[in-house]
Amino acid sequence: MMSVKIIGANVPNMPWQDRPASDESGLPLWRYSENPIIGRSPAKGVARIFNSAVIPYKDAFIGVFRGEQTDGVPYIYLGESKDAIHWSFRPDKIRFVKEDGEAFMPNYAYDPRLVKIEDVYYIIWCQDFYGASIGMAKTADFRTFTRLENPLIPFNRNAVLFPRKINGKFMMLSRPSDSGHTPFGDIFLSESPDMEYWGHHRHVMSNASGNWWENVKIGGGAAPIETSEGWLLFYHGVTNTCNGYVYSIGAAILDRDHPSRVKYRCRTFLLTPQEWYEERGFVPNVTFPCATIHDAQSGRIAVYYGCADTYVGTAFTTVEELVDYIRANNQISEMDAEEGVR
Repeated sequence: MMSVKIIGANVPNMPWQDRPASDESGLPLWRYSENPIIGRSPAKGVARIFNSAVIPYKDAFIGVFRGEQTDGVPYIYLGESKDAIHWSFRPDKIRFVKEDGEAFMPNYAYDPRLVKIEDVYYIIWCQDFYGASIGMAKTADFRTFTRLENPLIPFNRNAVLFPRKINGKFMMLSRPSDSGHTPFGDIFLSESPDMEYWGHHRHVMSNASGNWWENVKIGGGAAPIETSEGWLLFYHGVTNTCNGYVYSIGAAILDRDHPSRVKYRCRTFLLTPQEWYEERGFVPNVTFPCATIHDAQSGRIAVYYGCADTYVGTAFTTVEELVDYIRANNQISEMDAEEGVR
């Protein structure tokens, strides 16, 4: 086994729970025993929180949360926590503004991601821009949230920023889609010199991998984690059954300098709906990763994932155990391994 390290900050106060002795799954990811960490009706006027992203902030943690209001419209809410397990939420949804301070709210916003690049925090979400598309904003203090230009035209979902520039450019994963509940989808990479103009689009991974659990569509999940082996990406893979879609969590490792190239891709899922809070809810049979908290010193990783479009769960692993598992179960196609330009 080759030793692999997380490249990044130390987060010694991150949540952690050892693998239970009863876990004989053989998979490298195990659930927090007190899941779900966020239940129904978590805040006034909010029926459900799920598919949300968290990040270390100062000596504690902060997050952007998909809150389904009691009128059914999703918006993004801000949450805070001392331990990244027990969360409190600000009573009103995040108020986005233009550069001049004028209000600039999306019609709706859901499935946010949260990434720190240098000294700026970026929020990415799905919204309506004459069709399903990607919205972006920035903040330095989690008090003022300034909208940025929409990076891509419709239809697109599942946008995820890399946590640093690569070759001097901002990098973003996304999943082009259609106007409905997309029955297809691959992951693509786009780059920008200024977080405004995006281009040099590259194909990263296909849903046509031959793996049953991800044979309908795939989409980026948590912001990639930089490791000595490459960019560790948690993503969701979807299959279709006689009873509807099933969303599972998978992982791949992308080249550090050319992240459109896949080095390793795990042929098995890491987590699939199994517990009651994953199988039962507003949309059954969904495990949907949106964030990680990770500690470079210990190599520990906590994965935050939406459960059945109703709850938030947490699962744990270590970078060494996970990367060893991905390598041992590697299955990539010629399309995955290429640069992604044709």
